[in-house]
Amino acid sequence: MGNSLFRFLCGKFSESTPNDEPQSFGPHGDTGVSALARDIFHFEITSQVLDSYPSHPSSTSCSHMCGLLAYYGLPLRNTLPEIPAAQPSKPEGAKDELQTLPVDAKAVADGDTITVYVDTADPRESAKVPRGVHEAAIERARARAVKDYKKADALQKVITDAGYRVIAGPNNEEILARKYRIRLRGIDAPESSMPFGKEAKEELVKLVQGKRLKVYVFGDDLYGRCIAEPTISTQSLTLDLFILQEQMLKRGLAWHYVGYDQRPELARWENDARAARVGLWASSHPEKPWEWRKARRNGA
Repeated sequence: MGNSLFRFLCGKFSESTPNDEPQSFGPHGDTGVSALARDIFHFEITSQVLDSYPSHPSSTSCSHMCGLLAYYGLPLRNTLPEIPAAQPSKPEGAKDELQTLPVDAKAVADGDTITVYVDTADPRESAKVPRGVHEAAIERARARAVKDYKKADALQKVITDAGYRVIAGPNNEEILARKYRIRLRGIDAPESSMPFGKEAKEELVKLVQGKRLKVYVFGDDLYGRCIAEPTISTQSLTLDLFILQEQMLKRGLAWHYVGYDQRPELARWENDARAARVGLWASSHPEKPWEWRKARRNGA
C-alpha cells in the first residue's frame, strides 16, 4: 500500500505543479507532499519513525496536525485559497435544462420555433423514457440487422408516436432521442407568409444549424411547445453564451413579445434595431405578428 501511495502522491504533484510556480519543500529537500509520501513508504516497510521526525503526542489534535503540515512545508487549512460558491445551474424561473444534439436546418419552422432532440443517454432524460419505447428501439435494431425493414418501420412509428426518434449519430451510430418543440421565449417573429417571415426563418437556421444548444425551459404554451431560452457558445473554447432572442431582435427579425415578457433587455434590443431601421423596421409600419394571426382567425 505504501509503495502505491508513494507513487500516486509523487506522480500527481509532479504532474500538476508548473515549473515556474514556487514549491514548498519538506525536511529532505523534496516537495512537501513527496517528502510525506516518502516517509509513509519508509514507515510501511520498517514500522520505524525517522530520526529526523520531531517528537509528538499520540493524539490527533488540531495542534498536532498543524505541526505535521508545517513540518512538511504544506499549507495550513486557513491559508488555502477560498473556492467560490457554486453558481446557480439555471436562470431564475427556469424549470428544466436540455442539452440538445446538433440541430438540423429542417427543424426550424419559422423565426421563433425550433424542433430539437435530446439524447436519452443523458442522465436527465434516461429515467423518463417509457419502457415500451426502449423495447421498441431494441427490437427495431434487431429487425434492421436481419433486413426486416417492414417490422423496423412499424417499430419506428411506435417510437415517433411516443415523442421519440432514432437518429444517426456523428459516427453513424443509432441514437434514441426525445423530441422537443421549442418556442423562443419573449419574442414573436413574422409568420412565414408575412413580410420578413422568410428572412427570419433563414436567419434562425444560420444561427442554430449543426450546433448543440443549451436550452432553459420555463414552461409550456397552449400548443405543447416548450417556452424556452436556447443559448449558443460564441467560441468553442469559451463559456461566452448568447441567447437566440437577442440576435433575432438585434437583426430586426422579431418583435419583443411584451405581452408575455417584460424584460428590459428585450425592449432595448428591439429599440436598437428600430433606431437602425434594420430588418422589418425598414418599413415605417410593419404589421405585428399577433395582430396578423388575430385577423386571420377572424376571417380577414
